Amino acid sequence: MGDGREQGRVSRRGVLGVGAAALAVAGAGVGLSACGDSTELNPSATPVEPSGHITDANKRIAETMPFGDVADFADADRGWIASLEPGVVRDSTGKTVWDNDSYAFLREPCPLTANPSLWRQSQLTAEQGLYEIAPGFYQVRGLDISNMTLVEGDTGVIVIDPLVSTETAAAALALYRAHRGDRPVTGLVYSHAHVDHFGGTLGVTTRQDVTGGRCPVLAPAGFLEHAVSENIYAGTAMARRAAYMYGAALPRGPKGQIGSGLGQTTSVGTITLLEPTRDIVRTGQEETVDGVRMVFQLTPGTEAPSEMNLYFPDRRILCMAENATHTMHNLLTLRGALVRDPHVWSRYLTESINLYARNADVVFSSHHWPTWGTDRIVEYLSVQRDLYAYLNDQTLRLLNQGYVGSEIAEMLQLPPALTKSWSTHGYYGSVSHNVKAIYQRYMGWFDGNPAHLWEHPPVESAERHVEAMGGVREVLKKAQKAYDAGDYRWAAQLANYAIFADPRDDTAKRLQAGIFEQLAYGSENATWRNFYLSGAAELRGGNFGTPTQGSSTGLLAALTVDQAFDAMSLRIKGPEAWDTAVTSDWRFRDDNDRVHRAELRNGVLIHYDRRPDDGLPAPDVTVTLTRGALARTLLAGQDFQAAVLKGDITVEGDVTALKKLKDLFDKPDPSFAIVTP
Repeated sequence: MGDGREQGRVSRRGVLGVGAAALAVAGAGVGLSACGDSTELNPSATPVEPSGHITDANKRIAETMPFGDVADFADADRGWIASLEPGVVRDSTGKTVWDNDSYAFLREPCPLTANPSLWRQSQLTAEQGLYEIAPGFYQVRGLDISNMTLVEGDTGVIVIDPLVSTETAAAALALYRAHRGDRPVTGLVYSHAHVDHFGGTLGVTTRQDVTGGRCPVLAPAGFLEHAVSENIYAGTAMARRAAYMYGAALPRGPKGQIGSGLGQTTSVGTITLLEPTRDIVRTGQEETVDGVRMVFQLTPGTEAPSEMNLYFPDRRILCMAENATHTMHNLLTLRGALVRDPHVWSRYLTESINLYARNADVVFSSHHWPTWGTDRIVEYLSVQRDLYAYLNDQTLRLLNQGYVGSEIAEMLQLPPALTKSWSTHGYYGSVSHNVKAIYQRYMGWFDGNPAHLWEHPPVESAERHVEAMGGVREVLKKAQKAYDAGDYRWAAQLANYAIFADPRDDTAKRLQAGIFEQLAYGSENATWRNFYLSGAAELRGGNFGTPTQGSSTGLLAALTVDQAFDAMSLRIKGPEAWDTAVTSDWRFRDDNDRVHRAELRNGVLIHYDRRPDDGLPAPDVTVTLTRGALARTLLAGQDFQAAVLKGDITVEGDVTALKKLKDLFDKPDPSFAIVTP
């Protein structure tokens, strides 16, 4: 297609266009103005218009980036069979858990309120439907943030990565079956331990099929441990921040959420998990499921602590999980996680190239679209490899010259050979926060300057800054001046001081909301845009909470006994428990009458398995139950007494001791404040 991106692209599902012709330079138009030395404060109560600073910057992007290169659009369209019509998925109550049709506005030319590069990426990730990527290999894309891949075997179909929610996974499987027949699911593969790659498990298979051996579940070694640690131990905080990162609560549209760079957003349905039945423990391990031969490459410490790639040698097809996608990925995701290792990541990509890519005709991942042709595959993976290696090596070079993370983030530029590739652009990760993550990985939070060793926390610091600058009014005048000059980063910092010093000041909140919107309109990074717009939404309209569940009942049910007690120990209100001692034994009927002891002492819940005749003193109380009952009552909050009356749980001994323990459990807050104190 030689007409160039400026003229738009006609696809099956509309006109997609972005480029210089779609942009115009506009004035500020924000309801905020400066007049001489007297700054007038008139912050808008509604979303602002993009300023001239932002439209000028976006116009330069449209004029300088290679929008005439439409190869990604051809790859994203290739093999399309059908789309879900309408592109909406609802749960059993009728609640909408996924709405791809809400992104229909992306068929229009890029507006003034979006970075053209990000708009292009969102056009690509909004493509929805069932695709054939090779004979017997199919993907459903655009029904969640991730892809579900289906590989046909001798008698059924193997599912790779069943999306976030059971509802979207079931819809994806139904779309496949509508065009390929009602094949049973004869295998399930989790490529790694992030919820968008296992949460829809019970939408494609059943516990009975898995335990009965009809559907083996394959996962990399350590999968369950890391799935739990990331989604349960810090699950509430991560889910709250994920609401900002993915923008699931934001309105869709040119001034709102347009995607997340990796996909559009996360579905908000039911999360489930079944334990793996077959662990992948080494690179080169070969498994055959339903006649399909797979060779695995373990890649721990890359995009996830537990992750693996898959190679299908009989078909010359390579699955890169989430280790190579069409974006710069996160080294430290903004929702929170362990810092990833770019050095190890780049080494595993080299291994992937040498072991598999040179013998592959197709490469696909759990996000975005495939790439075809051996030479293109090798180049694509090589560029991704070089990207992470360059970030790692140059950050370490500069930190050893004494620069700190925030300084290196401003200094480091990628080589031209990398930036000319669309797949290295920071739609999901960014140079800025990835460099800071590398610094944190090696050097920690402290930059070595003693002045930063014991700074005041946010509220106390803000109060002192505001007082030093002459009060809230003076701070806001300075913030307005920075806004008018296009220095939105400094304006945001100043307005933040005002809000944290006096969270009742609505003028400060509205000004900060407008600042955040300007930063969003210019951001190439989708997650930054979503963070800015989410902050603006909460400053104007109040806390929207957490759209997705951080610790769903379906996920809690998969915990081992040790993991369940680890999760319980994190909820003990330490200071209130200092002087309370409780010893309890927990007998699990569904685990060979295993007895697990929990001792509360010094504000800590210590737990361990008991051995027969171990000589330990008798407990205060003994509870007999199942793992599921433990998760439902003590972790998910269902009525413990009702479970006792029903017979699901029996209690022997001092019942008041158990009540003491339960009364000391804290309740996580899924709606904690982020942009206000």
